[in-house]
Amino acid sequence: MKWPGALAVLVAGAAQADPVVPQFTEETASAGLGTIYDGDWQFMVGGGVAGFDCSGNGFPDLFLSGGAGPSGLYRNLSAQGGALVFERTDAIDLEGVTGAYPLDIDSDGVTDLVVLRQGSNRLLRGLGDCRFEDMTEEWGFDGGDAWSTAFAAIWEAGADWPTLAIGNYIDRHEDLFPWGSCTENWLHRPEGQGFAPPLALTPSHCALSMLFTDWNRSGQPALRVSNDREYYRGGQEQLWQIAPGQPPRLYTEDEGWQQLRIWGMGIAAADLTGDGFPEYALTSMADNKLQTLRDPASGRPDYIDIAFAAGATAHRPYTGGDIRPSTAWHAQFADVNNDGRRDLFIAKGNVAEMPDFAADDPNNLLLQSSDGLMVEAGDRAGVASMEVARGALVLDLNLDGQLDLVVVNRWRGPQIWRQSSAPGGNWLQIRLAQEGANRDAVGAVVQVLRDGVLEWHDLAVGGGHASGALGWLHIGLGAADRVDLRVIWPGGEVGPWHEMQANGFAILRRGDAPENWQPDG
Repeated sequence: MKWPGALAVLVAGAAQADPVVPQFTEETASAGLGTIYDGDWQFMVGGGVAGFDCSGNGFPDLFLSGGAGPSGLYRNLSAQGGALVFERTDAIDLEGVTGAYPLDIDSDGVTDLVVLRQGSNRLLRGLGDCRFEDMTEEWGFDGGDAWSTAFAAIWEAGADWPTLAIGNYIDRHEDLFPWGSCTENWLHRPEGQGFAPPLALTPSHCALSMLFTDWNRSGQPALRVSNDREYYRGGQEQLWQIAPGQPPRLYTEDEGWQQLRIWGMGIAAADLTGDGFPEYALTSMADNKLQTLRDPASGRPDYIDIAFAAGATAHRPYTGGDIRPSTAWHAQFADVNNDGRRDLFIAKGNVAEMPDFAADDPNNLLLQSSDGLMVEAGDRAGVASMEVARGALVLDLNLDGQLDLVVVNRWRGPQIWRQSSAPGGNWLQIRLAQEGANRDAVGAVVQVLRDGVLEWHDLAVGGGHASGALGWLHIGLGAADRVDLRVIWPGGEVGPWHEMQANGFAILRRGDAPENWQPDG
């Protein structure tokens, strides 16, 4: 599916085939997740969840932010295809947590955890069996003393350790309404077996989401930053050029970057148009944005908004009777019905009790139809919660090939839904692995050739809203029972094509043939 000129194909009255609506069963009461994202105004943003396998059995475990209360790490005890069951561990005992992202920082083959906080951010080294040790000081990482709310990571060319970007919000030591008091964002580059002092990404404009993304397929990811217009003066959305050995540099209007000021809260990226270049969903208050390059051949970061034409503004509640504008947070592209088209989940919730914005604000599940238009299905799918949502993850928690959903809510416990539909389209889940630095191949691109169409799937750590996952990459295949797949590895090496069978798991190690994998039991 292509959108010539981005908008030409999206015309009023276009024929629309309704996509299959997946069904979700809420299992919050029985799943065992008890952590509450609590706190006053200092925790009005954040509230993230991290999904990663810390136990070594292939199933994603969960780490939940607790805000002013304690955070929580939960082992996944679910059986394949069964009910969602988790058990809390005492391995991590932190308060003031706003979000978290999994990342194998030291490339030892065990996933670590970057924890964002009110106060000093922490780097927790994974020891296996869901055990961790705090390596913040040992790795020379300056955790700062800010209100951290955004994160992204990448391995720059030639580096053995990752570059970490940290986004910070308003100065929490000032008054309740500190207009214009955004604090500096930081870029932590590696130095030896650890990190150099952070570089300030100035100007900074109260970041709520960051993402390293190869927007022009140059092989050199840039850093997108989404900022909350509520608290900055003269700021806007940002795109930083991050070149090895060079100081960070903002793209300018002369280079094509267009000024955009929104209540930027989350970023999600995926190639929706089939041209190989990622589109970007940007969540905000009222209408949300869906950006695509105006002219990819120009090499300029000149984006236009196609959210209205694509039916993806999600600007007000679609059920429940509240017609005031919505407040959107975590965004994530994922093929939830396995029809081969990326869909979009958006977590919704009022900041607190803002009277000009909806109080009953259901989460969105926007399903992509065959003509590219987005169709709202949150209520029909069973995920239209009216809780005050923040962070979220769409991932396969019981490894049955169907994506599930966990959402963190402010002041209330999280909610979790298992996809309970009868199997629809086919699917494939893969993990990448390589020796040496960057064991999980963060920054790689997986290309899938399905029915003569080339698809691009980026492996990134960052984006969303204070929430991230690392593990199985889920790819919906529709009716295809086999596809050809190859990997563009970090550094640009293009791997060979492999024929992959549908409805299974595979590990792709750099330089080796795919290895089939099955859960135990």
